[in-house]
Amino acid sequence: MANLGFVGLGAMGGRISRRLLSKGHSLTGYDLFPSKAQELAAFGLTPAHSPREVCQAADVTFVMVTNTAALESAAQGPDGLLAGLGAGKILIDMSTVSPAVSRSMAARVREHGADMLEAPVSGSVSLVEQGKLSVMAGGSRATFDGVRPLLEDIGQKVTYIGENGLALSLKLATNISIAVQMLAFAESVVLAEKAGVPRETVIEVLTNSAIASPLVQYKGPCILKLPEQAQFNTNMMQKDITLALELGRELQVSLPTGAVVNEMLSSARAQGLGEQDFAALFHVLAKLSGVTP
Repeated sequence: MANLGFVGLGAMGGRISRRLLSKGHSLTGYDLFPSKAQELAAFGLTPAHSPREVCQAADVTFVMVTNTAALESAAQGPDGLLAGLGAGKILIDMSTVSPAVSRSMAARVREHGADMLEAPVSGSVSLVEQGKLSVMAGGSRATFDGVRPLLEDIGQKVTYIGENGLALSLKLATNISIAVQMLAFAESVVLAEKAGVPRETVIEVLTNSAIASPLVQYKGPCILKLPEQAQFNTNMMQKDITLALELGRELQVSLPTGAVVNEMLSSARAQGLGEQDFAALFHVLAKLSGVTP
């Protein structure tokens, strides 16, 4: 079993940590909110006082934080990740940040004699618990091969994409499709419902129709009742779509539906739905169309 660390024990990171513990690995963990580490201590996690302490204790450290600012905060300073790294250690960053930020971070990690993979995931908190995440990895192929069994303890599909930056590029491309599918599904429900078809009937038919992708099947029922705990909230989805649009501008790729869904996500946040599941896109369209959400 491996000697692991984890920085960022939120909704996703905390559940991934529990999976790693359930596989018999030792795990040292840190979060800005100490209560999160204490909750996981009941499952075997050893709480740490800083990201540096985690990296010093572990051979392989996972990181999963909300955005670029959080990653920089965790990495820098005398108590940061970089200060705890040394020769032979590996950092696996599961955060969704820009490809450029990931490449820069990997270069700084290697200055300390360590190596870094990016390993963004596709899937919700429920899929973490079921072990059904899809993991995309970018970085050194040799490093990936060495830690692949750890990634397979997290998700059922682990794919090596290429050098640092490429896995995150694919993650951002994936999330455009996820957000746009949700918006298109919401349009279908609003249109049919305003024509007179009961909402429950619309969802039952659509989730068993030709458009019933895995996303539609598990997100469709969220339209009837938003989950109490967001599977992936509106704020986080817009953060990812914004990163995708920035990458599109950099690469001169037109992303018309990405731009539209970004505007609708802005409307959802303006309506106070930022912490709600991004299925709240339905609520925005419903209100625009005179339908009660």
